[in-house]
Amino acid sequence: MSPGDEHDYRGKEQGGRTDDPYSTLGGTRQTRTRLPDGDPGHPHARRPVRNSRSLVTITGIVVLLVAAIAFANRGGGSDDDASPDAKKPGTAGSAPTAATGTQPVQGKNGTIASGFAHDEQGAQSAAANYSVALVSDGMFTQARRREISEAVYAPDVASARQSDLDKVYSDESFLTSIGLNPDGSAPEGLTFISRANPVGTKVEKYADDTASVAVWYSALFGLAGEGSKNPVSESWYTTTYELRWVGGDWKISDFQQKDGPVPVGRDQAASSAEEMADAVQQFGGFTYAR
Repeated sequence: MSPGDEHDYRGKEQGGRTDDPYSTLGGTRQTRTRLPDGDPGHPHARRPVRNSRSLVTITGIVVLLVAAIAFANRGGGSDDDASPDAKKPGTAGSAPTAATGTQPVQGKNGTIASGFAHDEQGAQSAAANYSVALVSDGMFTQARRREISEAVYAPDVASARQSDLDKVYSDESFLTSIGLNPDGSAPEGLTFISRANPVGTKVEKYADDTASVAVWYSALFGLAGEGSKNPVSESWYTTTYELRWVGGDWKISDFQQKDGPVPVGRDQAASSAEEMADAVQQFGGFTYAR
């Protein structure tokens, strides 16, 4: 990939509005009139009290429902319990949002999740979490950039790419063109925002020690604050990561990125610069896991 493939700058490295009108219930203060109880044919007549058999039936249904929920949420499930189609990449059973019962990854490599499972779910989790790291504002700081590179790339790839990453993210003309200071920091009074929000993942290919996983995500990028000439905007991308099982974890060996799919924008009003800056500072990210 070449610089400019992502947000017109990120190629060397990695790779609305719904109108939901608010409505109140019971907003017209109407007077209630109690109607006679005795006429069962009256549309407002009280219904007869349920007998004990109905109560027992309802209680039994509630108990079964609670038991089913508890069983579905039980951790430590095995892929052996999944349907055959659920194990095949690209089938309806492998929907990215499907619950699996597998516990999310617990390890951390710095602030990046690590210790992913040696299976398709683990590969998808790794790809989603690595997308977040590679699109983050940490890539614009040399020390943090090296930490991210060493955490997500296979060792031989990380060492080979480091100089290229430094060239891209340390270029003063590039940094000033996106509104940052020459050292990669945001101007005083402004908040630099670069954040990926994965929507879903898909296994393209899988073998014992290699995997190809596509991650579809939206990305926020820009400077939030009064007087910003590069306000925060949203873009959509799909990045396909080639992963290798190295040293007990999934690592990136290569990737390809393309635009979209891009949803149709709605007429939701954009938030103020202050609201956007506050939101990014107050709302943390997630550890993504299947």
